[in-house]
Amino acid sequence: MPLVARLGSGIPLVARDRELTRLRAALAQAGEGKAGAVLLAGDAGVGKTRLMDELAAGADDTIVLMGRCLDAGETGLPYLPFAEALSTLKDVANRPALAMLLPQLALPAEREPGTEGMIAPSLVPGRRPEQDVGQLQLFDAVLGLLTDLSERQRVLFVVEDLHWADASTRYLLSFLLSRLRSQRILIVCTYRADDLHRSHPLRPLLSELVRLPAVDRLDLTPFNAADARRFVDALSDDLPEDVIQQVAERSEGNAFFAEELIAVATCDDRTLPSALADVLLSRVELLSPEAQHVVRVASVWGRRVRHYRLHEVTGMADLAFDTALRELVQHHLLVVNDDEVYSFRHALVREAVYGDLLPGERVRLHAAYARHLAQRLDERGSPAALAHHAFESHDLPQALKASIQASKEAERAGAPAESLRYLEKALNLWNAVAESDRPSDVDESVLLRRASWVAGTAGQPERAVAFARSATKAISSAQTPEEAAEIWLRLSYALAILDGNEVEHFQVLGKAFDLVVDRDPSPTRARVLAGKASSLRQQRDDDAARETAELAIADGQAANAPGAVADALGTLAILDDHAERHDKAKVSFERAIKASREVGAFNSELRAWYYYGLMHYDQGELAEAARVFNEAGDRAKETGLTWSVFGLEIRILQVLVHYYIGDWDYAAWASEPPGMSVSSTVLARLASASTHLTVSRGDLAESERMITKLRSDWHRDIQIALINGGTGAELALWRGRPELAVERVTDALAWAHKLGGPWMLAGIRIGAIGIAAHAEIAAKARRKRDAEAEKNAVEEGHKLAEHVRLTAENGKPRAGVLGPEGRAWLARALAEESRLGGSGDPALWQQAVDEFAYGVVFEQALCRWRLAEALLGADRREEAAEQLRQADEVATRLKAIPLLEAVAACAKRARITLRADEPAREHVDLFTPRERDVLALVAAGRTNREVGEELYISEKTVSVHLSRIMAKLGASRRAEAVAIAYDRGLLE
Repeated sequence: MPLVARLGSGIPLVARDRELTRLRAALAQAGEGKAGAVLLAGDAGVGKTRLMDELAAGADDTIVLMGRCLDAGETGLPYLPFAEALSTLKDVANRPALAMLLPQLALPAEREPGTEGMIAPSLVPGRRPEQDVGQLQLFDAVLGLLTDLSERQRVLFVVEDLHWADASTRYLLSFLLSRLRSQRILIVCTYRADDLHRSHPLRPLLSELVRLPAVDRLDLTPFNAADARRFVDALSDDLPEDVIQQVAERSEGNAFFAEELIAVATCDDRTLPSALADVLLSRVELLSPEAQHVVRVASVWGRRVRHYRLHEVTGMADLAFDTALRELVQHHLLVVNDDEVYSFRHALVREAVYGDLLPGERVRLHAAYARHLAQRLDERGSPAALAHHAFESHDLPQALKASIQASKEAERAGAPAESLRYLEKALNLWNAVAESDRPSDVDESVLLRRASWVAGTAGQPERAVAFARSATKAISSAQTPEEAAEIWLRLSYALAILDGNEVEHFQVLGKAFDLVVDRDPSPTRARVLAGKASSLRQQRDDDAARETAELAIADGQAANAPGAVADALGTLAILDDHAERHDKAKVSFERAIKASREVGAFNSELRAWYYYGLMHYDQGELAEAARVFNEAGDRAKETGLTWSVFGLEIRILQVLVHYYIGDWDYAAWASEPPGMSVSSTVLARLASASTHLTVSRGDLAESERMITKLRSDWHRDIQIALINGGTGAELALWRGRPELAVERVTDALAWAHKLGGPWMLAGIRIGAIGIAAHAEIAAKARRKRDAEAEKNAVEEGHKLAEHVRLTAENGKPRAGVLGPEGRAWLARALAEESRLGGSGDPALWQQAVDEFAYGVVFEQALCRWRLAEALLGADRREEAAEQLRQADEVATRLKAIPLLEAVAACAKRARITLRADEPAREHVDLFTPRERDVLALVAAGRTNREVGEELYISEKTVSVHLSRIMAKLGASRRAEAVAIAYDRGLLE
C-alpha cells in the first residue's frame, strides 16, 4: 500500500489567529448575554471546517451543536443541519413540534391541504399571506429549545456549507438570527463564497442577514505565500525542498489543495498535477479496484452514506467490502463517523469522483439506489431520495410517485418550500408518464390544488393563484361536485390574499357555492358556506352573512367538519359585534375560540381572539381590550404562533392599546421587532406601530430614521401609511418643522384616498395633526408679520378641518357608528382649528380633554397642555395652572420628553410653578423670570405685540418690562439693551 500523507488537522492551526480570535471574542460576548451570529465565507478547501473544529475544541463550558447542509439530492430531509445538531440532545421530547424536524420522532398525521386546521384566513383584516402553521410552530420550538439551553449553559451552534441549504433551512436560520437578543448563543454559518453565482438562492438571504445588528461577516481568505509555505512545511515530513516549494506555490494558498498535492507527492510518482480535480482523481487511481468501486458508489449517494446502504448497493462480500473501506479511510478519502456513517473528507473529493463517472455507470448506480430505497419508504426522507435517484436513472413513473410522497412528507415536516418543489417535479413529470403508470389515487387537478395551497404557505401568493387557476382548467366531468367545489374554493382563498382581486374572489366563491348549494351536507359544503358567509360580511350584507354562517355551522356539525364550524362561529361573533349585540358577541367569540381550540384550528382561534379584542377596542374599553389581547398573545406564544398572521395582528394591537392606556414599558416590549428587515410587510407594520412610542418618548433621531425608512414600505400595507402619516407629522411638529408636518399629512391623505377612498376614518386623526401644523405655520407667520403666509395657513387649516368633518359624517366605522377614538380625534381636530387664529377656544379644548378620557392618557395630557394655553389666552390663569400640572404629571410618569418640555416651557412663560419640589434659586438674577423671557423674545426679533401673545400678557405690560430692563442695563433703546445683555453674558 502506498504511503499516506498527514492531514492538516494533525498539525497546529496555521495563520488563522486573527479569525480565531474574532470568533472566540464573539463566543465570549455570547456568554455575557449578547447573542450573535457570524457568517464565515471562504472558497472551497480554504479551511472553514478546520477553523470551526478549533473553535469548538476550545469552547469550554459550552454546549456545542454542529450540523451540515448537503447538496441537493443527497438527502430527503428538510432542515438537515438542525436535525443533525439537535438530534444529540435529550430534552426534545417535551416539544412536540420538533417531531417535524427530528427523524427519531414521529411526524404529525397527514392532512389534506385546505381542510381542518388549515383553512385560509378568510377573516383577515386587509390582505395577509397564508402561512404554514406547522412551520411556525417548528420555528418557535427550535428558538425556545435553544433559548432554554442557553439559560443553563453557553451555546455554540455551527451550520456548515450553507450554500447547499434547502429553502426551509434558510427560512429557519433567518428566523433564528433575527431573534438574537440577550440569549447566550453564538451561531456560526459557513459557506462557499466562490459558489454564489448571481441567481444563487443564498444571496438574498445573506444581504438580509448582514443588516441585522447581531450578525457579523468574516472572510476566510487563502494563505499568503509565507503562510502557505509554513503550512506545507508543517505537513511534509521528508519531502525535498524543491517539492515543498512547488506544492506551496501550486496550492495558491488553499489548505485542502496543499494537502492533496502533498498526498500525491508522498507516493512514488512525484509529478504534481496542475488542477485540483486531477490531483484528487490521481489519488483515487492509486487505490485497489475494489476501493475504487466503493468510492464511486458512495459518490452517487452524496457526501455522507450509511454503512448498510453502501454495503447493499455495492453488492460486495463482507470481507472485500471492509477491506476496501479500510483502504479508503487510511487514504483519508472517507472519514468514519460515530453513527456508522461514512463521509467524504471534503465535498470536493465527492464532486471529483462523481464527475468522473461515465454516463451509463452513473445511471446504473442511481438505479441501484432507487431499488434499495423502494424497499425502505418508511424511513424519513426516503421518498425524496427515491424521487431523485429514480429521476436520475430515467425511471419516470417511479420518480412521479416518489415526488408526490416526498411532497406530503415535507408538508407534514413543516417545510412548505420543499413540499412545493416536489409537487412541481411531479407536475413536470405528469404528462411524461403514461396514463396507465400514473398513481391511481390522485389526478392533475388535485396536484395543482395542493401546489396552490403549498405555494401560498411558502410565501408565494402569485404562484398560488397561478396553480389554482390551472387546477380549475383541469377539472373533468369525472369529478364530483364536491371535488370541483374544493378546487374553486382553493382559487377563492388564493385570490383573497392579493389586492385588486375582490370581484373575481367573490365570483369564484360563487362558482363553488353553486356546485354544492343543492347537495347534501358535507365537509366541502360546510367550508364553502363558511367562506361565503365571510365574503358576505365583507360586502356588508350582514343578514345574508348571518344566515349563511348558521347554515355552515349546521352542515359542519352534521358532516363532522369542526374547522368550518369554528370559522363560521367567528363570522357570527363579528356580525353580533356589528349589530351592537355585544353581550351576544362575547358569547359567540368565546364559542369560536373554544371550538377552534378543540380541533387544533389555531389560525381560526387566534382570528377569534383578535376580533374579540377589537370589539372592546372599538367600544373604547381599552383596559378590557388589553386583557383580551394579552390572553391572545399568551395563547399565540403557547401554540408557537406568535409571528403568524394573527399572532402579529394581536401583537400590533398590544403595542397600540398599551401605548394608549399609558403602559409604555409593556408597549415597548411588545413593539420589539422579531428582526429581519422592515421589507417584510408584517414587520414593517410592527415597526410602524412602534413609532407612536419612539416619537412620544422623544427619541426623535431614531424616529426620523425609522419613519423615513418605512416610507418605502407604504405600498405593502395601507396601515403603515396611515400610522406613519400621523406619527411622521407629529415628529415634524415636535422638531419645530410644521411645513414638513403638512407635507407628511398631505402625502398620507393622498395615499389613503388612492387605496381606500376619500373617507377613510384614519383621516380624522391625520387631519387633526395637519390642522395643528397649519396653526403653527400661521403663528410663525404672525410673528414675522407675514400676513399673506398667515392667511394661506389659516385657509388651508380650515379646508382640512372641513375634510375631517366630512370624513366623520361619511366614513364607515367597522361597528357602524363612530366610536370613542373617532369622536376624540374629531374633537381635537375642531379644537386645533380654533388655534388657527390664536391661542384657541378653551371650550373646544375642554371637549377634546373630555373625549380622550375614555383611556388614552397621552393624548389627553397633550390636550390639557393646549387647553392651558387657551385658558392663559383668556386670562384664566388658575385653571390653566391646574391643567398644566395634570399634563406634567402624566408626561413625567410616561417619560414623554417632548410633551414634558412643552408643558414646562408654557409654565415658565406664564410664571406657573408646576411642582412643589421645584428648586429655589441659588443666586440673585439681575432680571426677574418674566423680564428674562421678554428680553429673550426681543432679542429674537419679536415685536411687543408678538411678545405679549407668546407670554399671554398685554402689549402694555411688555412695554413696562422693557423699560425696567433698559433701566437695569443703562440702555436707551431696545437694540442697545440686547447688545449689552450679550456682552455681559446675560443672554445665551
